[in-house]
Amino acid sequence: MDGIHDLGGREGFGTPEVELDEPVFHHDWERRACGLTFCAFGLGVANGGQFRHSIERMDATHYLTSRYYEHWLTGIATRLVETGKVTVAELEARAGGRFPLSRPVAAWGVASLPPVASFAVGDAVRVREVHTRGHTRCPLYVRGRRGTVVRVDDAASVPDVEAHADERVLEPIYSVRFESRELWGPDAERAEVHVDLWQRYLEPA
Repeated sequence: MDGIHDLGGREGFGTPEVELDEPVFHHDWERRACGLTFCAFGLGVANGGQFRHSIERMDATHYLTSRYYEHWLTGIATRLVETGKVTVAELEARAGGRFPLSRPVAAWGVASLPPVASFAVGDAVRVREVHTRGHTRCPLYVRGRRGTVVRVDDAASVPDVEAHADERVLEPIYSVRFESRELWGPDAERAEVHVDLWQRYLEPA
């Protein structure tokens, strides 16, 4: 999904804060939100793609002003309502007021694209320039950019498909090396960036 969650390569958000010896949970409610999420997975409320997409669908302001585990809580609460496990009225009665849920699913884009080719180590590839309102694990900042395959991993479930259908489609994952100046222009500091990409995201360069 092309949304506020896809912050890779974007400027203007300041320097990331690094917390030395950061605890797994800062507050007890975060521990409970994490436990609730895994319990919901056990109930079949969401798979990995559906869960990530429920977070991507959050209101942009809510997403940027809330903590990490609040994203989890909003996403899994949204899935509980969408799958009929709880109603909005029940959720808000327990919360003691309005509970912000994510926007409805609106799926189109990468999930419907079949792969165009397979690749080997050393192949020059371009990331397909596809924009989507559905779920995708293809970062916006690499779309349309050229790189080189440096590793081929085993086939894995395509998240773009599993987020919108009760099925698993397996495709190889390629580790693609990009030059920083290919991604951010000639003034970028020289470096290499490696991104793991499913087969359907790529085409021959």
